Formats: sequence, structure tokens, C-alpha cells
Amino acid sequence: MSHDFGAIVIGAGPGGYPCAIRLGQLGVKTLVIEKEYWGGVCLNVGCIPSKALIGAAKRYEEIKHAGDMGFVLPEGEIGIDVGKLQGWKDSVVTKLTGGVRQLLKANGVEMMEGTATLAGPNTVKVATADGEKTITAGAIVIATGSSPIQIPGFAYADERVIDSTGALALQAIPKKMVVIGGGYIGLEMSGVYSKLGTEVTVVEMMDQILPGFDPDVVKVLARRMKKEGVTTLLKTRALGWEAADDGIVVNVESDKDGKQALPCDYVLVTVGRFPNTKGIGLEETGIAMNGRFIQVDRQMRTNVPSVYAIGDAVGGMMLAHKATHEGEVAAEVIAGHTVQYDAKTVPAVVFTDPEVATAGKSEPELKAEGVAYKVGKVPWAAIGKAIANGETEGFVKVLIDAESHLILGVTICGYHASDIISEAALAIEMCAEALDVGLTIHPHPTLGEAVMEAAKAALGEAIHVVNR
Repeated sequence: MSHDFGAIVIGAGPGGYPCAIRLGQLGVKTLVIEKEYWGGVCLNVGCIPSKALIGAAKRYEEIKHAGDMGFVLPEGEIGIDVGKLQGWKDSVVTKLTGGVRQLLKANGVEMMEGTATLAGPNTVKVATADGEKTITAGAIVIATGSSPIQIPGFAYADERVIDSTGALALQAIPKKMVVIGGGYIGLEMSGVYSKLGTEVTVVEMMDQILPGFDPDVVKVLARRMKKEGVTTLLKTRALGWEAADDGIVVNVESDKDGKQALPCDYVLVTVGRFPNTKGIGLEETGIAMNGRFIQVDRQMRTNVPSVYAIGDAVGGMMLAHKATHEGEVAAEVIAGHTVQYDAKTVPAVVFTDPEVATAGKSEPELKAEGVAYKVGKVPWAAIGKAIANGETEGFVKVLIDAESHLILGVTICGYHASDIISEAALAIEMCAEALDVGLTIHPHPTLGEAVMEAAKAALGEAIHVVNR
């Protein structure tokens, strides 16, 4: 059967646009359809602009404390021009989104703006500004991403109730902010605004911030947040909010403290995301689901052979780099290559201060699974480059199999953890043993030395910490 395209990709986010580019590289005539954000939520109103603001807030804090290194600062309070800050953040996004379009075009991918709906195993209907269009393709890739979860009593209809997108676009620094959800997005945004002068209260239902993370990480972050003046309410439920004369009041409740009223200017809701899989024709096409998520095999193929799905729409770790990898796998399969998703680990990063990064298993996971393991843990206070940078909070922890010494997991909490974790991910992907990392000569003085030292520490051979 003749089709308009070899492949149609629905969504141009961090999964969709790399999938389309790879399809173009492999000679498949491809159309990518995007309804709003070229580059996706991550690039436009998520990971990139948030990291821009996180970096700016970190630099602002460093400037305020530059006197500790001997810099002579001007008298008076260091100010913030929020308009310029937002303009700079937007310029970063503009550069990257423009790059996405250029890359698609350079690889021969056609682009269409509109809202796509599956109308069959090989057919897509697109609502565009010029009316509805019907397009066919030999393969269709669903890369529709996800949206913030709304919770009862906190609808986003009021401008004072915001999601992460709203938090990235505030035109003034709030005096007070309540953050509902102590996961990675909530803590990242808490860090930005507390550094810029906002009085922040984090409300978390579970018994720790960053639920599921290593308690050693949580201890470091909790200590730092307390130092920065962030109030954390654990085992606490958000009930709703009401208007007040000078802002709003968020009502919360816990078994320990009962009901409390928290006055603030904004309430930021960050309790997770759900996949954008409703209303796109999945039911009509007979696509099998796992709850809200699309069911796929290791080639990213659904039960309908011509339809593939990637990224947040299929669940798992809802991370941009996972979506990118899945998109490239789907493209290779569509082009006729024999490949499948076979990653041993998907590294994850939390851009708090200090940063947190993980690859492979965590210590709580290994304990729960009953795996016999050894631990090598090195504090940043033992690493020369960290001391020279004035960034000694946190640690590097390497977990190895007790018998084979295979590296099972790495957790890094500290300065530039996001940049260092890739070595750990590669080690796990390559089935490296602790000695493979320990015997690899790392340049000195660098932060990367801590991974080498921690690998050696797991074997009882570390030089710069006392072996246990």
C-alpha cells in the first residue's frame, strides 16, 4: 500500500524529535507533528529553563558569599532584575528550540503544526489552523509526553496556584511560597526561590523528601534546606486553599500537628505527571494499555505492529534522556534494523543544591532485594578539587556485588554530580568491576577522582579515606 510518509512522529519533544531526526538519517520519509512546543515541555518550559534559573540562583548565592574568598563587594544589598533574568532564560530556550527546527529540516524531516489523533493503524488526522488533514504512513510513533497532575482543591485555573511551568515564569520574586510535593521538581524550585529570597515551605505526604532515594542523600539535602531557611512539613496533607487580604492561605493537616494555615503568595503543585494518552485515538485503534500508559515491547512497538510509542507515554522513568534513547530505538526498528531497548541503567539527576545523581541500584533497593553487596563511600571533604571549590557537602557512594565486585549502583550527592554520573552509567552499562574504575587513572585535581576513590573504598583499597 502506498502511504504519504514512511513514518509519522506525533510529538516533537525529547523523544519525538530525535526519533524523527534518526529516521531522516536512515532514509525514511518522515513527518513530525507538534501542537505547541518544538523541543517539547522539557526544552520549552521544563528541564532547560529550570536549569537556567537554577544556575542563575546558584550564581546569585555565590556572589553574595564571594567575600569569603577575598572579593570586595559593593556596599548594600545585591539586587535582582527579574525581567532581565526571565529574558535571559527565554533567550536560552529560543536558541535551543530554533536548533531543533534546523536539525529536523537539515535531516529532511517535514514538520507540521497541529493536534494529531490516530484514525487507524496507518492513519493520522491532524487539526491544523487550515483545517483537518488526513495523512497516512507505514509507521506511526506516539511521543506525546506528559502533563502535571492536578490534585483536588488546587486547580490551576487561579493564577496563584501554579505548576512548574508557572513557577518558571514569575515576573517578581514572591515573599512566600508553599510547595506541595517534596519530589525532585518541588525541591529544585524550592532551591531557586529560597536562594532568591523567598520564604519557602515544602509540604510532603511521605516521611521524607525525595521519597525512594537513599536516606544518606536525604540527610544532606534536609540539612542544606534547613540552612537556607526552607521549612519542610513531612507526613502532611494539603487540604485546599483560600484567598486572604494579602495573598492566599494553604490549609494542611498532619497527624502530629493537626491542621495548619500557611499564608503565601503562590502555591506550587509538584506531585508528579501523567501521560498524555487520553483523546488521541488509542482506544479506537485497539492499542493495549498498562493503566494510563501505552504497552510496548523492547522494540517500542505496540500490539498494533505499525504503531510505536516512546517516552513518558510508555511509563517507566519519565526522563528526557530515556525518551531520546527510546526514540532512536524506534527509528532503527522502523528502518529495518535489528535493535531493541536493552539499557542496563537510566541515570537520573536531581538539580538541587547540592545536586543528586544516581545510576544503577541504590542501597535501599539492594537491601530490599536481599543482594549481598559492599559499599565504598567517599565524602567530598576528602577530595582536593571540592575543597578548592568550597563545595564539600555530600559524598560519592559506589555499591558492588560482594563476590563478583561488579558495580551495581552509584549515588552521588554534591557539586557537579550531574556531570560526573555518566562515568558511573558507562561502568554499569559495560559490566565493569570496581577495579576497572579503581585502576583507571583519573586526572588530579578533579571531582571525578571521587568515583575512583569510592570504587577503591568498596574494595578496602582507598588512599584518601580510612577503609572500613
